[in-house]
Amino acid sequence: MKFYATENIRNIALTGHGGDGKTTLAEAMLFTSGGLERMGRVEEGNTNSDYDPEEIKRQISINTALAPVEWNNHKLNIIDAPGFFDFAGELQSAYYLCDSALILVNALSGLSVGAEKAFDYTKKHSMPRAVFINQMDKENVNFKNTFDQLKEKYGPSMTLMQLPIGEGLSFKGVIDILDNKAYQFDGKSLKPIDIPANMADEVASIREGIIENAAENDEELMEKFFGGEELSKEDIVKGLKDGIAAGDTVPVFLGSAAQNHGISLLMDSLVSLMPSPAVISKKAKNTKTGEELTLTADPKKHFAAQVCKTVVDKFVGKISIFKVLSGELTGDTNMVNTNKGKPEKFGGLFLMKGKKQVNVDKLTAGDIGAVAKLQFTDTGDTLSDAAFPVIAEAIAFPEPSISLAVTAKKQGEEDKVFGGLNKLKEEDPTFTIAKQTETSDTLISGLGELHLEVVCRKLTNKFEVEADLKDPKVPYRETIKKKVQAQGRHKKQSGGHGQFGDCWIEFEPMHDSTETFEFVDKIVGGVVPRQYIPAVEKGLRESLPKGVLAGYPMVNIRATLYDGSYHSVDSSEMAFKIAAHLAFKKGCTEAGPVLLEPISKVQVMIPDEYMGDIIGDLNRRRGRILGMNPDDGMQIVEAEVPLSEMFKYATDLRSMTQARGSFKLTFERYDELPSNLAAKVIEAAKKEEEEE
Repeated sequence: MKFYATENIRNIALTGHGGDGKTTLAEAMLFTSGGLERMGRVEEGNTNSDYDPEEIKRQISINTALAPVEWNNHKLNIIDAPGFFDFAGELQSAYYLCDSALILVNALSGLSVGAEKAFDYTKKHSMPRAVFINQMDKENVNFKNTFDQLKEKYGPSMTLMQLPIGEGLSFKGVIDILDNKAYQFDGKSLKPIDIPANMADEVASIREGIIENAAENDEELMEKFFGGEELSKEDIVKGLKDGIAAGDTVPVFLGSAAQNHGISLLMDSLVSLMPSPAVISKKAKNTKTGEELTLTADPKKHFAAQVCKTVVDKFVGKISIFKVLSGELTGDTNMVNTNKGKPEKFGGLFLMKGKKQVNVDKLTAGDIGAVAKLQFTDTGDTLSDAAFPVIAEAIAFPEPSISLAVTAKKQGEEDKVFGGLNKLKEEDPTFTIAKQTETSDTLISGLGELHLEVVCRKLTNKFEVEADLKDPKVPYRETIKKKVQAQGRHKKQSGGHGQFGDCWIEFEPMHDSTETFEFVDKIVGGVVPRQYIPAVEKGLRESLPKGVLAGYPMVNIRATLYDGSYHSVDSSEMAFKIAAHLAFKKGCTEAGPVLLEPISKVQVMIPDEYMGDIIGDLNRRRGRILGMNPDDGMQIVEAEVPLSEMFKYATDLRSMTQARGSFKLTFERYDELPSNLAAKVIEAAKKEEEEE
């Protein structure tokens, strides 16, 4: 692939709902441009973008993939992003790699949740965007209804650039409104035809609207327009480009990616209308001077790039995919990872075309490339010229929302399983793995059940080991509700020195301290010698991790040692330690022990129409609603809910809100578990102990 200057590069992410044809569109672009000899199909598992075994098996995109397309002396870096919400982290990588987004909308089903989310994101971050209404060849499509949906929701910014000639099974051509030309599909090529007579007035009316739209984005053009001067095509394109860059104009195109109909016209428009990296900037900070600055895609400036995605390949190793933010990168660039403060070495530069590597000698500002085997670099890190160390603004990946316990399927493969999971963590910032000390579970966390299931399948495909997933144990605690006094007496005679320790301890609930346990020494008169008192405290503290009801840690207890006795020969630290343990077990059993459960604070962000369903569901989960607040067109419901009721809330919320809802969960405190539920937990704990 030849070298392209910054102004001739377009970085475009394909976004939208899963199943709306993003991968097929990327395939059609590659094929139309000559980058592929044969157009692959998702159903056949032979597309450029979906090459992972799980993508082929499930026929969905899981990873963000790149498809560099050469068209009209320009390079389109097409970034095929997953549409399923479990893989929103990959979508975030795509957004940071691109300079604009092409949002796909299905002509059959209309505006989808995935498309709505893409509109919301691009609008919030002022990202230029366009729309491609796909699958125009399907039965029962209604182009007018689909466009009207867009116009109703997003207003006059929706700018129709094309009209279909026929639709559904009779979809046979496209009218380019700006050029005032019509084309009929003729295999891979387009055949110019006359604009159908019954559409001429509509085309003229829409074209007048395009011209007016273009003029509104430029004062000079506005003067021309209202002065009655005719705007040239160059004038119109300039006005549209300005409007697209500002987010005030959203051009709408149409076609059928699967039939490769309208794709060449789409690429012509993307080249002429969408912004090059030269007009895009990125916030950064100079680590040497502390200066806040803006990086522009200028090849003459110092080199800086941000790693937006990492791929773990079992043959090549770690591949770091990055976008060059400024300057140029060659094989002899003196490069440093500014986040880690470490120099990095690399062997060669290449482009990613799906899973294929295309070697290049140089990458310029605004381009997207990759290197292998960087030692210190993770996703989100900035690579820069050692003489100009900068850190780019961090990538805001979504936080994990569901956790499951993971174990090795085969005994003895634990190291392989957890080693593999930690490798996979390198390529997926939305996936975490952590040991829960209280329950001994190893938890993996992600954005949904499908996400975690796919992680485990990748583990098998890449590292040839299998893992099992199950619901995590709830980290219950135990405490006492009343004050009691208990004796712990340990006496043992077995020839020679015996063992003797005797202590009286008062146990009481403690609510006036931030500590979970407090030991009080009230011994007077030497009834327990000073040298044995630390042993009593140690015996009590060592008893805390295993409670008297279900074996969960005991908390919020004050233990006061106030009496006891000893033997001048047989007493020892060990004897008093054992006596303290006996007193603990007896005292806590008699002190009204109860189970405590963790309570989480949850903030649920939803559209208004789901408010009743969400509040009702939280109540069913034993939640307590704290309040509701409007926020940027959404409602935030705040509640306190037991953690045990929230393990699969991510899946349930997605189902209840058609994936429009999101939530944040934070630990709040421990509360007493209702007795009927406590009985079940205790019974399950006893059964598990018997099985062991």
